[in-house]
Amino acid sequence: MSEKNTVSENNTVTSQRKIGSGFGRDSTAAEVIAGIDLAGKSAIVTGGYSGLGLETVRALARAGAAVVVPARRPEHARDVLAAAGLTPATEGGDVSVAELDLADQGSVKEFAADFLAGAAPGTGRSLDILINNAAIMASPERRVGPGWESQFATNHLGHFALTNLLWPALAAAQGARVVSLSSTGHKLSGIRFDDINFDAGYDKWRAYGQAKTANALFAVQLDAQGRDFGVRAFAAHPGGIMTELQRHLPREEMIAAGWMDAHGKLDPRFKTPAQGAATSVWAATAPALEGMGGVYCEDCDIAEATVPGSPEARIRGVDAHAVDREAAARLWQVSAEMTGINAFHG
Repeated sequence: MSEKNTVSENNTVTSQRKIGSGFGRDSTAAEVIAGIDLAGKSAIVTGGYSGLGLETVRALARAGAAVVVPARRPEHARDVLAAAGLTPATEGGDVSVAELDLADQGSVKEFAADFLAGAAPGTGRSLDILINNAAIMASPERRVGPGWESQFATNHLGHFALTNLLWPALAAAQGARVVSLSSTGHKLSGIRFDDINFDAGYDKWRAYGQAKTANALFAVQLDAQGRDFGVRAFAAHPGGIMTELQRHLPREEMIAAGWMDAHGKLDPRFKTPAQGAATSVWAATAPALEGMGGVYCEDCDIAEATVPGSPEARIRGVDAHAVDREAAARLWQVSAEMTGINAFHG
């Protein structure tokens, strides 16, 4: 096994190799969390009011967790969650909404400060599960903040800042897990360290690919830095799911890609939202992953490394560049410099 496809954990190693979880492609979030009691646990799920995010929140709440759903449009999020039967003190757990715009670093700082301040007087707030689920995909070129490319800024830098700012709560949980949603989109591009904001010319799919690679590398480096504090991190590929994530894609483009036929019938490889949420819920809660971390997961198991040139190389497995520890450390440093935030600067 290549050094780039493993992460050292003191005297053991978590390999990019299946562990035989007992679950698979068609497993649902409810199935992978069955029998797990999250009473007294807290969770944050970004993008938790649509698509697989909504199913993730449903699974965690039903298991007893208190779940916070950050939302750019909080009133809309509350309406959606209420329509799904997910309101405070229902489903066994508790679901609340707070305002957060991941593309706005000021908003990220305000959300994190409010969350940390929400502890009882004289205590520190803990956070057991953080699922960085929200994303935009293949969007038109847009600049945010000091000129950052919007997909990298939203999908990666927003979550990078959020996680670092919430670090005191994660460390206080003494066993927290962080799940970073990646995808097979990571196969479209590594990190363009020489032009990370696409200043030399924008390509919406390469920009998405870079952001998804960043999500995977983020988990590698967070796990390397956080495991001594009991914080473990995983990247998760949910699979293909038709959700609001596709809102920037013309129907003709999705037909040309083979995602659906001319009548709108989806390719059978697509999962339901409940199936799509399963891998991130599994990574966040599975007892089988105790003591592991820093790996990319798919279909409710640790993914195998991609076999270059194989028939399924484009749709299965994790490419070496998305679990490269040197690239992960470099990206962390670049991200810290861009945002001015780093929980591990000392």
